[in-house]
Amino acid sequence: MNPLWPSQYPRPEQLIVHLSDTHFTAGRAPMFGIVDSDEILAQALRQLSGAGLSPSAIVITGDIADTGADDAYARVRAAIEPVAAELGAELVWVMGNHDNRAAFRSGLLDVEGSDEPYDRVIDLDGLRLVVLDSTVPGFHYGALADEQLKWLASVLAEPAPRGTLLALHHPPIPSPQIFDELIELRDQAKLEEVVRGTDVRGILAGHLHYSTHSTFAGVPVSVASATCYTNDPLLSQTGLRAQAGGHAFDIVHVYGDRMLHTTIPIGEWPTVYEVTAEQAAQIFALPEEQQQELARRYVTVGELSGPAEL
Repeated sequence: MNPLWPSQYPRPEQLIVHLSDTHFTAGRAPMFGIVDSDEILAQALRQLSGAGLSPSAIVITGDIADTGADDAYARVRAAIEPVAAELGAELVWVMGNHDNRAAFRSGLLDVEGSDEPYDRVIDLDGLRLVVLDSTVPGFHYGALADEQLKWLASVLAEPAPRGTLLALHHPPIPSPQIFDELIELRDQAKLEEVVRGTDVRGILAGHLHYSTHSTFAGVPVSVASATCYTNDPLLSQTGLRAQAGGHAFDIVHVYGDRMLHTTIPIGEWPTVYEVTAEQAAQIFALPEEQQQELARRYVTVGELSGPAEL
């Protein structure tokens, strides 16, 4: 057993960053007069850049631009691309219902604009990431055309070495909101027929503006919150309240037999206690009884002041 990793579980094989619903506006106008989408994403990226992680990919599951404006795509790209390059991560864009397919392609991918759905397959060192365009131009609800489902079935016909992860904007799960029928992914049974029994290990989505989780066709579904504003899930069954707070993104640890989805709050907060990497290494080198005693003292009263105390 690795003394620096004494858990009964192995280290994760891969890490994926899951962002969603950045909603950059034209001309950087504040959303609803108070939300600075650019600055909130910048804060999230500062946190990510300083965390010492090595993600395989950064996946943004749609609604990248609030109204599909060209300058919005240019700004969000300028913000995220340097961080992805710094971390050595594949940058993966997914269409959302607020996005414009032609501007999305030209602004983010440097290809000729097109109104065709944007679907693609990305190999992440054996983990297959399938991007699906669930948008219906002009509407908030989502759908997958029969041609897309046929294409997906052909992709999934042969398993990938580390399985498959789907990424789309509209989550194929219930949403207990009073406006659910106006925004949900329609005809989900058709997608279920394609996914069930395949090597799909997880589904990433956005759209709801709050973090939530469920299963679909026996597969875990993780919905990332929005980086711009969040919907209050406590009120979603009786009304709708958007709030300028509670921003978050997710990180996905990929294990050989499972995936672990963790929600990361965006913001800077006072430190309650902290264990440095050097302290952790020294603690794990001690006998277990001493490790447990140090852990008990530290997390209850914060007594561990530095490596010298060891």
